[in-house]
Amino acid sequence: MKAARELARKGFTIRLRIDPLVPVNAWKVHYFRLVDDIFKCVNPERITLGSLRGLQSTINGTKNKDQSWLLFLKENSNWGKKVEFKTRYNMYKELIYYFRNKYSYSELALCKESKAMWEKLGLNWKNIKCNCIL
Repeated sequence: MKAARELARKGFTIRLRIDPLVPVNAWKVHYFRLVDDIFKCVNPERITLGSLRGLQSTINGTKNKDQSWLLFLKENSNWGKKVEFKTRYNMYKELIYYFRNKYSYSELALCKESKAMWEKLGLNWKNIKCNCIL
């Protein structure tokens, strides 16, 4: 956050990515606190949200290591395994609401999400503005 604030002071454009969103216990408390910390330091041009994903090669590489995070991955996609749609939707919905209502902030995008998710959230997938796009 300090680096982002310093770069903003020097005139750089700031974009942030909150990824991965992981539906741990009390996730709202943790992620809302992160959002509050962001806006104490900087007003980013854009923020991209993404949920936990696991490519099969990544999953294979965790054998004999902590694999507790795999419990969250219940859905197959072109981006590997993902958190189930309903849970991702609820996390995005709550965070988008928080950004908009507490900070009047709407320059949000989703990372590696389906057209169905964009549409369910009322976002325009045809006008994608993630951090990968200038």
